[in-house]
Amino acid sequence: MLNTLLNTVFEWIQTNILMQIIGVVVPVAFQNEALLIASTIVKIIAIIAPLMIIVAYTTYAERKIIGYIQCRIGPNRVGFFGFPLVGLGQPIADAVKLMFKEIIIPTGANKPLFIIAPILSFAPALAAWAVIPFDDVMVLADINAALIYILALTSLAVYGIIIAGWASNSKYAFLGAIRSAAQIISYEIAMGFALVCVLVAAGSLNLGDIVEAQSGSVLTWFWIPLFPVFVIYFISGVAETNRAPFDVAEGESEIVAGFHVEYGGMAFSIFFMAEYANMVLISALASIMFLGGWLSPLQGVPVIGEPSLGWLLLKSSFFLFLFLWLRATFPRYRYDQIMRLGWKVFLPITIVWIVIVSAMVVMRIPPWFN
Repeated sequence: MLNTLLNTVFEWIQTNILMQIIGVVVPVAFQNEALLIASTIVKIIAIIAPLMIIVAYTTYAERKIIGYIQCRIGPNRVGFFGFPLVGLGQPIADAVKLMFKEIIIPTGANKPLFIIAPILSFAPALAAWAVIPFDDVMVLADINAALIYILALTSLAVYGIIIAGWASNSKYAFLGAIRSAAQIISYEIAMGFALVCVLVAAGSLNLGDIVEAQSGSVLTWFWIPLFPVFVIYFISGVAETNRAPFDVAEGESEIVAGFHVEYGGMAFSIFFMAEYANMVLISALASIMFLGGWLSPLQGVPVIGEPSLGWLLLKSSFFLFLFLWLRATFPRYRYDQIMRLGWKVFLPITIVWIVIVSAMVVMRIPPWFN
């Protein structure tokens, strides 16, 4: 139902707004190309705008959920038009506050790189959504090498962090950047091998094909045959986003605030949004690759058994909750513990599981590979 509604709204916009404007403004010979470009822009906005809302309210959910876990209240004052509404206006208030704060560039900093670094950190988290399928037809760019595209883009985020630490002309920021770079590279390798297992299991790099390969029931999803790499992928995603308990890149007790210690105002908020956008991306990818994406766990049951965008959102919300739960529960790991986990535990397990999954595929083990 949700998918049908979204398609209807897009068709109405395309027919009643885009085609009317293009018919007046653009010469007849170029109208088809102009309509394609305009439709693509509308689709990009339709992806980015809800994503920004989700990012904003993930910060609110984090404060409320951790508050409940730790017997605190969390935001409950800021609302809309004088009504508190359990603090739902807090993310808007935070955004307005950051917009009006002064951005101070440290003396001796490399100004161009200092300004570019937050963009390099945030842009890949948005661009990766171009290949994320929301159902079997709702995808901006249905490319065959979607997994490689996502790996390439998510790997670029480390450059924003390194540049931010170096361009700030601060030893604290530089130390945080070096920590973060080593951590991200270490866990990127484990994530890459986990994705190789998914590639072998599905026989495709296309995310839509990976979801379709899991169709059947909840028992045919890849979380069962790939359970060790499923867990490794998610934990590596937590580490790659510098989230607790792997947040040594911004260990307040040691290096003040890490690679973005010299940033303030909207420049700081872009780093902040990049972290949460990456959390949403990791959650969506985990849902697609291991939990059947938009497929229902009750396939075959009328109405609720139909594939839907709602199922993808529900599964992604579960992983986002795990991000917040981990932060409220575990103390920060030491740096040597983080490196040992990535190189001596996760990497060998993923390599062994690639061999096991390959053998299962060759032997056509049911119900996943027959």
